[in-house]
Amino acid sequence: MTAPNLESIYRDESRRVFATLVRLLGSFDLAEEALHDAFAAAAERWPGEGVPANPVAWLVSAGRFKAIDQLRRQRRFTPWDEVAEHMDNLADESQSGEAAHELEDDRLRLIFTCCHPSLAEDSRIALTLREVCGLTTEEIARACLLAAPTLAQRIVRAKAKIRDARIPYQVPGIDELSNRLPSVLRVIYLVFNEGYSASSGDAVLRADLSGEAIRLARLVQELLPEPEVSGLLALMLLHESRRLARVTAGGDLIPLDEQDRSCWDAALINEGCDLVQSALRSRRFGPYALQAAIAAVHAEAARAEDTDWPQIIGLYDALLRLEPSPVVELNRAVAVAMCNGPEAGLALVESLLGQEALSTYHLAHAAKADLCRRIGNAAAARDAYERALKFAKQEPERRFIRRRLAELQA
Repeated sequence: MTAPNLESIYRDESRRVFATLVRLLGSFDLAEEALHDAFAAAAERWPGEGVPANPVAWLVSAGRFKAIDQLRRQRRFTPWDEVAEHMDNLADESQSGEAAHELEDDRLRLIFTCCHPSLAEDSRIALTLREVCGLTTEEIARACLLAAPTLAQRIVRAKAKIRDARIPYQVPGIDELSNRLPSVLRVIYLVFNEGYSASSGDAVLRADLSGEAIRLARLVQELLPEPEVSGLLALMLLHESRRLARVTAGGDLIPLDEQDRSCWDAALINEGCDLVQSALRSRRFGPYALQAAIAAVHAEAARAEDTDWPQIIGLYDALLRLEPSPVVELNRAVAVAMCNGPEAGLALVESLLGQEALSTYHLAHAAKADLCRRIGNAAAARDAYERALKFAKQEPERRFIRRRLAELQA
């Protein structure tokens, strides 16, 4: 087995292995050590023995036995009662560890643990992105606009709280699910967003993250088929349907109105639209279902010029009543520009840029730049694009802004 094979398995399966090790060992830190020990053992043995038929189960078993060995060594130097609870957690894997459905459910257990209400919301987000999705501390810090040491301390404190409060590693009972659900959905959507449009770096897309978020949403929907769960799943499916059309072969961004809609995934669009309709018919929908409805209007337009912009404005009005935010107002302003002309939208965008929340938001400055470009005000467009470039962190977005600037200069 070559190194790239093992790297691929690590990339695709390590968080799945980790989640099961957390269940078996009852400790984040012990599971992390066991995970690395298991892959080290695989790097040593698989080249000669070959990749096992079920590499995930092999890695779980190897990690578990490595942890047992470590705890037995600790027993020689540490009072028994300090390691006994870990040893108690090491159940017979033939009964609990490697059934396929157990391995699949472990990530759902882990996300509910990371989103426990006793943790602060920012800690829930950071812990889930780190432990469920495997993002590095630096990646999460950039996404959360925090210094990496600050973010690292937040994760350490969250894990300590789970350990000290003995927060159970389980999916809550049906009576608790409704209270726990909003936090879980928010975290899932943040994971999806990082995969759909990375907060920084050289690539727009991280299909592993967006795919994991969709998988988690499907698990939650099976457990609790509430309208907002369906709404979130629909929203992600509709966005994901455009993934292949969003970038060129070279990794450059393609705006929505320039995308080849024949490349959109019709199966995902149909599933997403069905989920939206179901959520809206329930009359118990929330912000995710309304955002999904907006995405559905875009998806149903055969051409960009066929988009029903008045309907989108109405949906944004409803969304603002449910969940007012500067970003929603910005998106509505762009829809107004598409419906009533760039001047109408520009007036709204300029008023929004006066808000502190959007003053450093690169997409707000990019929206102003595009509207100025469309009305022929090249100087104002250049200034706004320069501001957008200053705040953009993702390299494909920066290249897109530079191309716009070059077009203006030409």
